[in-house]
This record gives sequence, structure tokens and C-alpha cells, in this order.
Amino acid sequence: MIFVKYLITVVIVVFLSVKASHYVDLLDKKTNLSGAFLGGIMLSAVTSLPELFTSLTSVFLVGEPDMCLGNVLGSDLFNLAALATIILVYFKGFNKSVFSSSYRMVAFAVLAIYISLGLNFIGAINFSVFTVSITSLFIIATYAVGVKYLSAASDVISDEEELKIQASKSSPLSVKQVGTRFFFAGLGIIVFSILLTEYTDQVADRLNIGAGFAGALFLGIATSLPEVTSTITLFKMKNYNIAIGNIIGSNLFNFIILALADVISLSEELYAFPDLQIKVLEICGLIATPLFYVLIKTRNKTLRAACSVGIIGSYFAFLLI
Repeated sequence: MIFVKYLITVVIVVFLSVKASHYVDLLDKKTNLSGAFLGGIMLSAVTSLPELFTSLTSVFLVGEPDMCLGNVLGSDLFNLAALATIILVYFKGFNKSVFSSSYRMVAFAVLAIYISLGLNFIGAINFSVFTVSITSLFIIATYAVGVKYLSAASDVISDEEELKIQASKSSPLSVKQVGTRFFFAGLGIIVFSILLTEYTDQVADRLNIGAGFAGALFLGIATSLPEVTSTITLFKMKNYNIAIGNIIGSNLFNFIILALADVISLSEELYAFPDLQIKVLEICGLIATPLFYVLIKTRNKTLRAACSVGIIGSYFAFLLI
């Protein structure tokens, strides 16, 4: 019965997240809000709501900090693997695209966070300022830098004006109506994300698997489905820039969840003694992120394909190990 509850909750969270993404996209197109925020900040923040509330729930209600780490690291790795898979499917159109240099800087920021986590895990920098880990402070500072670059990525949308015209014609909803629906979709995401975390903890107990692996697999994949759905939709629209911004922005946003959980928890246990699965996720993330950087920088068809395959391989390596 617990598996049925888990699957039903996953479907609801995905549905609400996709609807919320649609509404915030309409808000961007129906108002004078900067289009630069669409992929990297606005859309990524909305599709990352499940990660936010499932991670906070795993720390405060379930009492499983490893599940929080597994959820964030698992979601980030799954996001990249899903993106790489979608790229291979739509490779012909994708290979013609050029991406903002700002995205490469954000990829550097994400890589720097991976390195700081790794140093914390091996005990090289695991000290705190009061009860806040120095790693969390570094994540907050790096996130601020990443947001600065994302907001400066004015070339993230290639067909912005055309999309705005299409949205205004296709949707009869007013800005107030869109905003109201977005609010209730977000509220539903919060409620069902909390339930999803509790059900995941029960599934982990039933299957007798570690909290870190449960967070990476059951939470990480479930909470990443909104990003995947949004990315597929954007690829179909040939808006590759927004899709790339959504994924790298989501990955950066997910790390701020760790810092937030650390600050609010008032304890020093979030990064302490992670299990083997967490450490494997860390290593695979360190491999996949530089491959993503090369993927969006190069124009070489063979190299782009090789990087995509390498990213997918890093995710399967985590599952096998």
C-alpha cells in the first residue's frame, strides 16, 4: 500500500510542478518581467520546489539528513543525465545552438560547490561559524554569484518576443488569474512534497535500504521530473537556451536548499558522516558537471555527443556502485 501512496503522490507533485511552471512562464510573458530570469531563475526555482520541501521535511520531520543530501545530489545528477538524454534525442536541432557564456560561469559555481562538499566529507573543512557550516556559507556566497550571472544572461531566450505573442494569444487568463493559480499550485506542491518525503522514508524502511540511497533514487528522481518535463517541452519548442538555463539554474538552486536546511536546523549534523551512496553521488557529480561545461561550450558535434554519453554514464555508474 505504501508503494501505491508513493506513486500517487509522485504523480500529483509532478502535475502541480508542471502547472506551476506553466503559470510562471505565462506571468513572464504577460508582464514586463525580465526574460533573462525565465530559464535560470524563475522556472528553475518553481520546478525545484519539490526538492526544497522534501529536503526540509527529511531533516526536520523525518530526521534523516542523509536523505536531504541524497535528494539534492541525486536530483542534480539526474537532471544532468536527463538533459543529456534529451539532447541525444533532439541532437540535430540542439547542435546548431550557441549558449550564453553566463551558463558556463554558473557551471563553474556548481562545480565549486561540489568541491567544497567533497572537502567537507573528507574532513578538510568541516568547521562551523556558530552552528552554520562553512560549507553552507560558501554555498550561499556562490549561489549569489551564480544568480548574478544568470540574471545577466540576456541572450538566454532566442525567440522571446515571438513566444510572448504566442502566449498572449493562446491563453485567455489575466495576470491576476495566472498569479492566483500559480499560488495554489505552489501550495499544493508544498503539501504533497511533505507527504512524499514521509512515504519515501517508509519505502526505505520496507526495502531495507539506506536513507542516502532512498533520497537519491526515490526522492531525487521524483522531484526532478518537473525539470525533465519542462526541458522536453522547451526542446520541442526549440528553445534550447531556456532549457539549459532551467537545468543549470535548478542544480544551483538545489544546493541553496542544503544551506537553508543547515541554517534552520541549528545543528552540525547535515554534512557529518555521509553514507557511501552520498560519497558516490559526490564523485559522479564532480565528473558530470565538467562534462556539462564542455557540452555547452563546444560546437564540435562529436564532442557534444561524447559529453552527453559521459554524463549519462556517470548516473548509471552511481546506480551500479
